[in-house]
Amino acid sequence: MTHNTDNPLLKHFDTPYGTPPFDDIKAEHFVPALEVSIESARSNIEKIKSNPKAPNFTNTIEALETCSDDLGYIAGIYYNLLSVLGSDEYQALAEDIGPMTSLFSSEVSMDADIFQRIKAVYDDKGNHDYNDVERTLLDDTYDGFVRSGALLNQEDQEKLKELNQQSSTLSPEFSNNLIKSSAEFELRITDQKDLSGLPETAIDSAQQVALEKGYEGEWLFTLDFPSYIPFITYADNRDLRETLWKAFSNRGYGGEYDNTDTLRTIVKLRNEKMKLMGYACYSDFVLEDRMAKTTKTVMDFLEKTKNIYKPAAEKDFAELKLFASETTDIENIKPWDVGYLSEKRKVALFDFSEEELRPYFPLQKVLDGTFEHFSKLFNLSFTQRTDIQTWHKNVPVFEVADKDSGDVFGVLYTDFYVRKNKRSGAWKSSFRDHGLFKGETPPAVMEIVCNFPKATKERPSLLSFNDVETLFHEMGHALHGLLGRTRYASTSGTNVLWDFVELPSQLQENWLYHPETLALVSGHYETGNPIPIDLIDKLRASKNYMNGWGGLRQTSMSLLDMSYHSIPNPDLKNITDFEDEITKDTTFFPRYGGPTSTSFGHIFAGGYAAGYYSYKWAEVLDADAFEAFLETGLYNQDTAKKYREMILEKGGSLDPAQLYRNFRGRDADPDALFRREGLL
Repeated sequence: MTHNTDNPLLKHFDTPYGTPPFDDIKAEHFVPALEVSIESARSNIEKIKSNPKAPNFTNTIEALETCSDDLGYIAGIYYNLLSVLGSDEYQALAEDIGPMTSLFSSEVSMDADIFQRIKAVYDDKGNHDYNDVERTLLDDTYDGFVRSGALLNQEDQEKLKELNQQSSTLSPEFSNNLIKSSAEFELRITDQKDLSGLPETAIDSAQQVALEKGYEGEWLFTLDFPSYIPFITYADNRDLRETLWKAFSNRGYGGEYDNTDTLRTIVKLRNEKMKLMGYACYSDFVLEDRMAKTTKTVMDFLEKTKNIYKPAAEKDFAELKLFASETTDIENIKPWDVGYLSEKRKVALFDFSEEELRPYFPLQKVLDGTFEHFSKLFNLSFTQRTDIQTWHKNVPVFEVADKDSGDVFGVLYTDFYVRKNKRSGAWKSSFRDHGLFKGETPPAVMEIVCNFPKATKERPSLLSFNDVETLFHEMGHALHGLLGRTRYASTSGTNVLWDFVELPSQLQENWLYHPETLALVSGHYETGNPIPIDLIDKLRASKNYMNGWGGLRQTSMSLLDMSYHSIPNPDLKNITDFEDEITKDTTFFPRYGGPTSTSFGHIFAGGYAAGYYSYKWAEVLDADAFEAFLETGLYNQDTAKKYREMILEKGGSLDPAQLYRNFRGRDADPDALFRREGLL
C-alpha cells in the first residue's frame, strides 16, 4: 500500500509478512482508506476494459483476480476487528462500509464490458491447456459473474444493486443485536447456597467476573458460553437454571435489541434477489454452488438423519425421564433440566463427568500439545512472534512453517478469551489468503478466535473437553487455510464449496478420543500428571452418550435453516409460530422461551444460509476419512501426507468430490457417521 498519507491503512505495511499494523489502526481510518482503495480498484478495472489486446486468461481473468488487493485486505481487517472488538465505533461503521463495498462489488459484477471479456475467454477455453487451478478460476469467475446478475437486463441489475446495498448492513446489525442483548443479562448470586452443584472452576470464574464488574463478594453468571454451560449443566438450583435458560433463549428477542424485524428483512431481501435471478427459492440458488447441488438432495439427507436420530433421541429422553423419577424430585422435565439431568445420568452410567478432565487441560498445555499434534501429523513448526502487532495484549501470534525446509505458510493470530463486545462462539478467519498479492505470493495471514474462560487468581485458564475439541476444530480450518496454497486466493485454502469446508475441521476432533493424542494436550495444572488411563477409558465409553438427542437437534436446526430459505416468501408475521411449525417433529417440549431464529447467527449473520446442513454432511466425510487413519495408524505418515497433498494443499482448485476420491480412492461411505455413533 503505497499512498503517501497519515492513514496507516494506506501506507506500505512495513511489518513482518505485511501483517496489519494494529497499534496504529483506528476505527476512523477505515472509511477513507476504503474510499481510496475502491477508486484504485476502479482504475484497475478501467485498464482491463480498455486493454486493446484480445481478452486472454492473463489480461482479463488474472488481472481481475488481483485488481482490488488493497480493498480486499482493508475490508478483511475491518470485518475481523468488528467481530473481535465489536465496539459501538466499529459497529457504526458497518452502516457506511457495507453499502460502499457492496455497491462497488455490484458495479464490477454487472459491468457488461468486463463480462464480455470474461465470456470471450470462457467460450475459448477448449482451445487452451489450462491447469486445474486456472480452469477452476476461469469457471468460478464466469459463474460468479452470472450468479451476481451479469445476464440480467439493466433495470433488474439496478434493482439487484439496491437489494445488495440494503442487505449489506443487516448481518452486522443482527450480530450486534445478539451481542448487546446477551450482554444486558446478568445473574448475580449473593448466597453461596445457590452455587450448589457447580464445579470450583465455574465458581472461581464467576467470582472473577463479578470482581471485574465491581460486585464485591458476589458471583456473576452471564450468557457467554464459558459461564452459561457450566451453570445450566451443574447448578442444583432449578429456578436459577430456568432464569438463565430463558434469558439465553430470548437473546435477540424483544426489547431494544430485537432481531425479528432484521431477520424478516434479511429473508425478504434474499427472496427478492432470487426472484430477480430466476430461482424458485434462495436455497436453489445457494445449493447450485455446493456439493449437494439441489434443495431436494439436502432435504432427503436431512430426512434420513431425522429418521435415524429421532428414535435414538426418543430413547434418550425416555431414559432421562426414568432416571429423573428414580433419583430426583423432578417429575416434569423442562428444557433447563436436560443438560443437568443428562450430566447426572452420565455420571451414574459411566462413573464419569467431563468436568473431571478440566484440571488436565490448562490452556497453555493444550495449545502446546495442539501444535505438537499438527507437527507430528503434517511436519509443521509453530514459532511465537513477539514482533508482530495484535489488536489485544492477550492475542499471541505464531509463524507456521515446514519443520524441515523452513518454508513459511503463514501467520496465525490466536484470540482465546471471552471479552466484552467480542462475538460469541468460535471461528477461523482470514485477513489475507494465499495467492497473488501485488505481484507476489506472500504467506497467508489467519486468525482463530474462541471464547475460553480467563485465568483466575487460583487457577490458569482450564478448558473443558468440549473447549479442546473446539480448538482442534478451528485449528483444522486454520491448517486448511495455511497449507492450501495455489496461485490465486480465490482457489486457495478454505475457499472451497461450503458443504466441504467443515471436513478438515471436524476430522481433527476424532484424534482427541485416543490416548496418544490426549497425552500431548493434557497435564494436570498443579502436578503436570497425565490424564489417568481409567478416565480416558470412561471418556471413550461415554463418547456416544445422548448422541441421538444431539443429532436430532442439529437436524432440527438444519431444517429450520432450510425452511427459511426454501419456502418462497415464508409467512413470518410471527417468528415463533413459524419456527414451532417447522420444528414440531423434532422437539420434545412446548415453547418456554424465545425462538432460536433470533439468535441463529450462523444463517443470519454468518455464511451458513441454506448451508447449516453442511455440518452433518461433512460429518459423513470426516467419519469416513478418519477410518483411513484408523486403518493405517493415527500418525501414519503416508496417510497424513496423502491427506495433506490431496485435500488440504489443493484448496478449492478441484471439485471437492474429486478431491475426496483422490484421497480415499472412492466416495465417502454415507453410513460411516452412523457407524461411528453406534446407531447402525
